[in-house]
Amino acid sequence: MWRNSLSFSSKLATSHKIHPSSLSGVVRSLSLSFPPSTSPSSSVEESVKLGLHPSHGVGVGAQSALIDFSSKAREVADSARHYGRCYWELSKARLSMLVVATTGTGFVLGSGTAIDLPGLCYTCAGTMMVAASASTLNQVFEKNNDAKMKRTMQRPLPSGRITIPHAVFWASSMGLVGTALLASKTNALAAGLAASNLILYAFVYTPLKQIHPVNTWVGAVVGAIPPLLGWAAASGQVSLNSMILPAALYFWQLPHFMALAYMCRNDYAAGGFRMLSFADASGKRTAAVALRNCIYLIPLGYLAYDWGVTSKWFCLESTLLTLAITATAFSFYRDRTIPKARKMFYASLLYLPVFMSGILFHRLTTDNDQHCTTDSKLDTTTKLAASFQENRNVDRRKNRGTQGRPPVAYASVAPFPFLPAPSYAPS
Repeated sequence: MWRNSLSFSSKLATSHKIHPSSLSGVVRSLSLSFPPSTSPSSSVEESVKLGLHPSHGVGVGAQSALIDFSSKAREVADSARHYGRCYWELSKARLSMLVVATTGTGFVLGSGTAIDLPGLCYTCAGTMMVAASASTLNQVFEKNNDAKMKRTMQRPLPSGRITIPHAVFWASSMGLVGTALLASKTNALAAGLAASNLILYAFVYTPLKQIHPVNTWVGAVVGAIPPLLGWAAASGQVSLNSMILPAALYFWQLPHFMALAYMCRNDYAAGGFRMLSFADASGKRTAAVALRNCIYLIPLGYLAYDWGVTSKWFCLESTLLTLAITATAFSFYRDRTIPKARKMFYASLLYLPVFMSGILFHRLTTDNDQHCTTDSKLDTTTKLAASFQENRNVDRRKNRGTQGRPPVAYASVAPFPFLPAPSYAPS
């Protein structure tokens, strides 16, 4: 075809003496009217590369189907990315991971020498689900309040990125699955603690934030339960030793949140939350609460050593660490300013991971199973000793019965010397 078109153009140029520039224009128009893709060889090569049939019509249909599939796959990926981001923010993932860390620490402390790794994984997974459920319900109830605060107005619900029914479904499914996982893989006590903490956080603490400043103390109780949950999941019981880490978390949360409430008190007031700093213009009461609870943290290291949870080195380290955060609280109490509150806030962020790392590093491994085994061995030994003593008594009685008969002078002593000697029946 190309040769015929070129020979035809050359004849025209010869017969009519066409100018070479006109001839090139004709050739260019012919080349545009016959693109290279219409060439059978190039069409076959492209079809082979795409894995399609050489037929041009079939290739176009397959290409359009491939384009539709890729566009749908892109839409699915974008939707998954969007909802994954929403679920991440609804769950307050970083806060929930802190809850999981305290739960895991409690599990290790309650395990003794042998740590059940599958049990630890199940406990952390169930706790993460329950914490995600509680955080989501918290945002559902506080949607209107979050929309008024600069710090929270871009959350999924106030920004309209997800609907309330969708968020409620997510919270319900996570709460039920997490509680069921704890009940089936650990024990009923751990599942009960998780469910009660979910109710306390979502249905007591959350509405109380808009009613009374005591909500901070209720929230501290909520934060103290996860390590107790971990201990109960590992040992199946709650003992006095298990209260060390929950007490540390309870007292730690008060200076932490007092600093946060003081720094963001205008934002909290705009959102309608009743924090202690809102009614404390001078900040003296807020700083006093923070300082007092830092002082309460000081004896916990000694109690952990005295109760046999950790070694004496943790007592020293915990005391020094607590004195450091107490110094920042005292500085905030003397000079109630935003920079001092921020310094105490950062100190509280450093305190908790260092405290938990220290208590794990210096923990004393006392196995509950070994204690039970030792007690059972002692009981068995006691029973065997009692049985042996009883057998000896029986033997003594038998030997006493087979001894020689007492003489007549002994048997007929006064006051009846005239009586005959007694006769003994054979034993």
